[in-house]
Amino acid sequence: MLAALATFAGQAAVVYKWTDSDGVVHYSDQPVPGAEKIITSANPTARTASATRSGAAAGTPAAKKNAPPGLAYNQFAITSPTPDQTFFGDDVVSVHLALDPALKPDQIITWHLNGRELDDQGPNATQFNLPHLDRGTYAIAATITDPATGSSLSTDSVSFFVRQPSSLSPQHK
Repeated sequence: MLAALATFAGQAAVVYKWTDSDGVVHYSDQPVPGAEKIITSANPTARTASATRSGAAAGTPAAKKNAPPGLAYNQFAITSPTPDQTFFGDDVVSVHLALDPALKPDQIITWHLNGRELDDQGPNATQFNLPHLDRGTYAIAATITDPATGSSLSTDSVSFFVRQPSSLSPQHK
């Protein structure tokens, strides 16, 4: 069973990304004219968790692959929301960035939701809440920037969904 899960988790997925006329970024598993084709790799959270459990520094998470000097982290991943998590109605979406070692005083974190920068988060916020999101698919990512060197490092984007309960099917709240 574990071997089957490991095989499934290691497979890549194809996602299509496009921006509509209102500037809203969309993601889909179906091709759309003019969409950018994105090939995703295995779940970064799973790699991070397995590397942390084994304690192996060589089994590095995605953030350490090409980390610029000064931006090397043992753990650098969005742990909440989880990939493909679904929220209903007015659920609050809790966002959390696992970061080890801690952010250095001169470094800043920039958050992006569907490609747009979230301005109301502080420059070193590793956790916050998104209180109300409309129905749809969302992608969130974080970037750490070191202004002294100009180098930056980004997490993999995490997609999640917000659904509204239906008056025809209220049991799905």
